[in-house]
Amino acid sequence: MDIDTRLLRYFAAVAEEGHLTRAAERLFISQPALTKQIKQLETQLGVELFTRSRMGMALTEAGRVLAERIPVVLEDWDLALRETRSASSRASHVLRVGFVASAANESTQEIIGSFAQRRPGWRVEMRQTDWSDPTAGLADGQVDAALLRLPFPGQDTLRVEVLITEPRWVGIPTTHPLSELAEIPFRQLWDEPFVATPTESGWWRDYWLATEEREGRPVKIGAIASNPDEWLTAIANGYGVSLTPEATARFYQRPGVTYRPVTGVSPSQVGVAWAPAGDNDAVIGDFVRACLRHRTSATVEQDNI
Repeated sequence: MDIDTRLLRYFAAVAEEGHLTRAAERLFISQPALTKQIKQLETQLGVELFTRSRMGMALTEAGRVLAERIPVVLEDWDLALRETRSASSRASHVLRVGFVASAANESTQEIIGSFAQRRPGWRVEMRQTDWSDPTAGLADGQVDAALLRLPFPGQDTLRVEVLITEPRWVGIPTTHPLSELAEIPFRQLWDEPFVATPTESGWWRDYWLATEEREGRPVKIGAIASNPDEWLTAIANGYGVSLTPEATARFYQRPGVTYRPVTGVSPSQVGVAWAPAGDNDAVIGDFVRACLRHRTSATVEQDNI
């Protein structure tokens, strides 16, 4: 019997969390989709894996047996995939680096240049993903390293070094009355509809909605955007406002969209991330060192703004 490893990952997350909602947030998928996948796995195996109740999801005896075996199976499979993909890229002297939106801002090209000095003949292949995967392919081994916005779901399972810290601003329709202010207190945005990332992005979505900095006020969702173009279009059309890194004002100009500093919210950070399996990889190590070489200058640059 062939079982999709994705179903096994979903099962493992629910088994560990004991709760569908928390598992769905961890997996960056909706709860109904996760429920459907668990039922599909149970159908394929012909056994009941969970006992469902208002308290959560309790493993059956069959579920406990599978839960004991799955972590090792998935770990071995992930390692095999990473080593296979890594071998392919190494043979071509290519380092795959994932990123979301503006990567490491203006430092990106400097980082690539520093890596090239350390690894003559090597090429950095930048791979951009949409906002449904805040790890930019790092979590499932699609890339060797990534330049990511922090914090992101699963960050505690990866190696991360902070490179840049910058304020969060707001993207707002140019016609909006608040766009006339030099800076906007976050409190004045609480009742505005927001443009949000997909629910699959888990609590990364909550971070950019600043749900923990609203003193309990609920969020109004005006539109969903999976990438910068959709995001800019939604704001320009007046569907909502959105918190964003300060660098967005430099990288993503669009008629109808105005950027303003926001007070009363925590800053955003950019970090270089890699999987623990890459700790002994000399090529990944050289890329991380290239990133760290520009960390101080990037931080000083941000502090002087």
